[in-house]
Amino acid sequence: MGNTTTRAGGRNHKQMRTYEPAKDKKNGAKSSGTGGAKWKEYIAFASVPLVLVLGNSMLVPILPDLQQQLGVTDFQSSLVITLFSVAAGVIIPIMGYLSDRYSRKIIILVSLAIYGAAGIVAGLGALWHSYGVLITARAFQGIGAAGTSPIAMALVGDMYKDGEESEALGLIEASNGTGKVVSPIIGSLLAMWMWYAPLFAFPFFCAASFALMLMIKEPKKTDKKPMPVKTYVANVVQVFREKGKWLISSFLAGALGLFILFGVLFRLSDVLEKKPYSIDGVAKGGILAIPLLGLVITAYMTGHHIKNNGVLMRRLMMLGLAILAASLGAAAFFHQNVWIVIGLATVGSVGTGMLLPCLNTLITGSVDSQHRGMITSLYSSLRFLGVAFGPPIFGWLAGKSDLLLYSVVAGLSLCALGLVAGFVRPPKTAGDAA
Repeated sequence: MGNTTTRAGGRNHKQMRTYEPAKDKKNGAKSSGTGGAKWKEYIAFASVPLVLVLGNSMLVPILPDLQQQLGVTDFQSSLVITLFSVAAGVIIPIMGYLSDRYSRKIIILVSLAIYGAAGIVAGLGALWHSYGVLITARAFQGIGAAGTSPIAMALVGDMYKDGEESEALGLIEASNGTGKVVSPIIGSLLAMWMWYAPLFAFPFFCAASFALMLMIKEPKKTDKKPMPVKTYVANVVQVFREKGKWLISSFLAGALGLFILFGVLFRLSDVLEKKPYSIDGVAKGGILAIPLLGLVITAYMTGHHIKNNGVLMRRLMMLGLAILAASLGAAAFFHQNVWIVIGLATVGSVGTGMLLPCLNTLITGSVDSQHRGMITSLYSSLRFLGVAFGPPIFGWLAGKSDLLLYSVVAGLSLCALGLVAGFVRPPKTAGDAA
């Protein structure tokens, strides 16, 4: 890299005055082994986003029971999900800063411990019929969640390069999708035993991920002492001055992709529950898993094949968004047939599966290791907001008409395509910029 930082637009700019490109990828910050050892690391990293998703999505099936058992309103029960997401979204950048300043592995382990311990308290709150204890514990779970998957992405960027980095990030995205496939099913099955069982089951998943992450060997930081806060902030601002157009465009494209995906799933869930379908519980979870499987399979395959090929990444991102826009546009005409919409949602999720691993690789490799945690955390915050606001906005649009709903989100997909086409132009060798 020498004395330049590489921009997604393919042009070189002078290096920022206050830091040097990280040497970790040249000086041993690699996988601790190959073959089986590498895949053990991959599995450890993949467990982190899986646990993140389980902590929220697994509770969705028990919300009606929670409302009845604790005697709370619809709004209060929805806060069990919303407060978690808001707390995580606010704290994620702080965790990103701490991971840049100290140890990413320690941040992940402490966050998993907070996440799991707060899960036990949330379970006790349900057992005691105390909404106050439950909702407070959920806020702390959100704080713990903030230091999990976003920091794992940054640590992957520190440890791997080229094809290994994109492969690991693709697996993380696939694991995220897998969690969304299985979590409602697991939650429904556990609730058949006791309605609050998912709350007590979750800490065991945290413990498993904690044990797996213990074996990760984090590369040593090159600086002997942490960078002053003022210098750190100035450098992050400089990153956005140099790369802001394509970084912000990438952030928005990723957030829009997840906003649309989970908004569509929310709408399909609502339609399936009503007559004439009246499908709920495990059966509904199995049906909604079909579109998510499209995302999971495509995300892993994309991450495996893109390596650090910037030209291929751009083509796949544009193709993925075009597929998403086309499938949503078709859904506007076939919205009265839920089975056709499910098929189109599956096609659209394939497009999302092409988009996200490419964005993950570009964003994670866009800056050096001293600032990677903050950049990936800001990206993750927007993704959280996309997931959080998808269902309520889709619900509001559906109240107008499904034709309007699918037309609007098809238009948003085209806007994301325009952002990528106009501003995200990776060099031929991308995703390893520092």
